[in-house]
Amino acid sequence: MSAKISLLPDHVANQIAAGEVIQRPASVVKELLENAVDAQATHIQLVIKNAGKTLVQVIDNGQGMSNTDLRLAFERHATSKINVAEDLFALTTKGFRGEALASIAAIAHVETHTRTEEDEVSHCLKIEGSKVIDQSLSTQPQGTSIAVKSLFYNIPARRNFLKSDQVELRHVIDEFHRVVLAHPEIRFQFFNNGSELFDLPLSAVKKRIASVFGNKWETQLVPVEEKTSLAEIKGFAVKPEFAKKTRGQQFFFVNNRFIKSPFLNHAVSAAFEGLLRPGYHPGYFLYLTVDPKTIDINIHPTKTEVKFEEEQNLYAILRAAVKHSLGIFQVMPTLDFEQNTSMDVPYAFKDKQAVPPPIEIDSSFNPFANETSSRAPSIKKDPQWEGLYSGLQEEEIPSVSPPQESLLTVSESPKVFQLFAKYIVCPLKTHMLVIDQVRAHQRILYERFLSAITHKKGVSQQLLFPMELELNPQQLEQYTHIEGALEMLGFQIVVEKNKMSIKGAPDHFPTSKIENVIESLLSASSEESSEAHFSHADQVAKTMARSLAIKSGALLDSREQQALLDDFFGCKETTVSPFNRQIFITLEKTEIEQKLN
Repeated sequence: MSAKISLLPDHVANQIAAGEVIQRPASVVKELLENAVDAQATHIQLVIKNAGKTLVQVIDNGQGMSNTDLRLAFERHATSKINVAEDLFALTTKGFRGEALASIAAIAHVETHTRTEEDEVSHCLKIEGSKVIDQSLSTQPQGTSIAVKSLFYNIPARRNFLKSDQVELRHVIDEFHRVVLAHPEIRFQFFNNGSELFDLPLSAVKKRIASVFGNKWETQLVPVEEKTSLAEIKGFAVKPEFAKKTRGQQFFFVNNRFIKSPFLNHAVSAAFEGLLRPGYHPGYFLYLTVDPKTIDINIHPTKTEVKFEEEQNLYAILRAAVKHSLGIFQVMPTLDFEQNTSMDVPYAFKDKQAVPPPIEIDSSFNPFANETSSRAPSIKKDPQWEGLYSGLQEEEIPSVSPPQESLLTVSESPKVFQLFAKYIVCPLKTHMLVIDQVRAHQRILYERFLSAITHKKGVSQQLLFPMELELNPQQLEQYTHIEGALEMLGFQIVVEKNKMSIKGAPDHFPTSKIENVIESLLSASSEESSEAHFSHADQVAKTMARSLAIKSGALLDSREQQALLDDFFGCKETTVSPFNRQIFITLEKTEIEQKLN
């Protein structure tokens, strides 16, 4: 009987391993950047073409590799980071499994140039699908350059599952952010399709955050610092008033490694309790330093999940540290040197009560007593004139009987009322509609905006004072995709370098919401901005509809309720909101009667 079990060929085993480690171009970026950091580089360059599908290249000035090490680096489980199993609990480096380069080489064309300080020339190695194509000498400076081309060229099924270039680029930028924020002591450059997105010089942590997300972030951060025998915590929390509805600005680093921890995130959220508006999430950039022996980072191929030995104690320390910092921020007095001191109340009058001035009334005064005119007869005083208005009450608005109940027509409207400041109830002959006012308004706005973008250009209204916004490279990249949609809506925007000037907005657009809407469009997360939308026009229409729709809890008078209802039933789609949520339910008369029996 022949054996049924056989060993897989190395190239097949590598492709299977690659499926766990390399999921998309961003996975390659993560692995190569972390290798460059481990090589003690002080300057790292990332070069991307077509969102990494065509090229991912990382160039560093680190230690480099010898010819022998270069060849071994692409073998499975070949690593310089650990020698025995105990080393897993004393890790200070990013990579350690020895799987990343072997996995990458199994599913792409890889060209590596590397040179150590001792070598006079660099060494070049070319691999395609785990097979060495060429090994030779080259002329490169000290350090390592790894170019990964044609990712997933031999696994078309995996390549077909990649998202659009915009989505994949956003994932690449996210991974780039996680590395550069962990290592502000290193200079990073990021080139996308020949243009420079980021040039981040070595700096302090706060300055690095501002360089990545925009200079205005420096005024939005509260320092957090705590040192105990269990852990040292440093970093920043975002002031509560700048919290966002998305979770984009939440960064945990443990021993300079980015991690995801719902448990620790809950600790920070607990510290913000009572300070955030409903639906908003805290932002933070927190760096934890712990003994490597007290954590296990070898529980997931991506190494972003960490298990802590003293989890409960760490939770309490983190929550207390953040809460203490927020408390200092809330009560700390500030000096306003631009305050107009002429409006200050003198100390001598601080505790005095205001006394109303005396009023003298002359009851005998009559303005009509001696008034004469050459063109009109004199007006005589009527002794009863003071009593003409006695007993007259404030005129009441006469009540208007509502129209007879009927179906929705142009000439007649049903009686409607608001329930719980959240729903619009519309009684009909045989049933009752209960409509979610927020979702209904989102649907109305979404269809209006989408129509303006795709069919006709909206009317623009000039702003009295243009609004100035500073954009980070990621926002500038996003603007290039939605620029046409914003122009069709009626926005007049000029962008020069990293400055945006908003000179006009759609007619009747609330001026107070312009900045928030634009920032929401430019700072949307990758999941919100592309994967959940059909097009850039769809994305813009949905984001604006969400931002401008009335909120749950908003009180509407009868006219506003009716106007909302009329606009809603004029929509092409009335069953679900732009975000695929049910807008209304129907309560049948028979259903109500059954509940009352």
